[in-house]
Amino acid sequence: MTFPSRLNIGSGKNFRDDCLNLDIEDYRSPDILFDLNEPLSEEPVLYVTQRFGEVRLKKGLFDQIIANDVLEHITNLTTAMKTCLDLLKVGGIFDITVPYDLSLGAWQDPTHVRAFNENSWLYYTDWFWYLRWSEARFVHDKQVSFRLSKFGEQLHQNGTDAEVIARTPRAVDAMTVSLRKVTLTDADIRQLEHFRGATRSLRSAAPTSVRA
Repeated sequence: MTFPSRLNIGSGKNFRDDCLNLDIEDYRSPDILFDLNEPLSEEPVLYVTQRFGEVRLKKGLFDQIIANDVLEHITNLTTAMKTCLDLLKVGGIFDITVPYDLSLGAWQDPTHVRAFNENSWLYYTDWFWYLRWSEARFVHDKQVSFRLSKFGEQLHQNGTDAEVIARTPRAVDAMTVSLRKVTLTDADIRQLEHFRGATRSLRSAAPTSVRA
């Protein structure tokens, strides 16, 4: 039995019939139970799903991953982002919607552990070396877009500049981002090696046992 090439993470109440749905708990019966705070296994992991039969979760499996109002709940976000990077095929798209850091909704939910702004994606795109990603990274597939609040809509209708609206508290509810997986170029690898300090000749000291 085949299964969709689209993965909907943190599916919860946003279950999608045309996707493979993944969540950390079975309260709303996702197709697969998986904790994104934990890294993806290096070896394929078999899941027997009710809708699609056997699914082996492994690297390079999906064309698209959808995360609507999910990332703000994940404690170990860098691990979750690496898992999504690994699960995507090269050229695959990661579509994300998150609360904007100046919105009312960013912190009204007690289960939120973070909010986001335009710079939040730098570490998964241009600054991939900071996370020590050595094979692939993300690039922006589309321009970041905003979902305005009613207050923001009023500002827009009154002719307020978009940049001003984005910097106005309570004017933007959410931010939508599309990231595309690409393999590292030679220039990327040189940047990573520079960050690693590959040119240093020093050896790091490790603890040794000492007898009294």
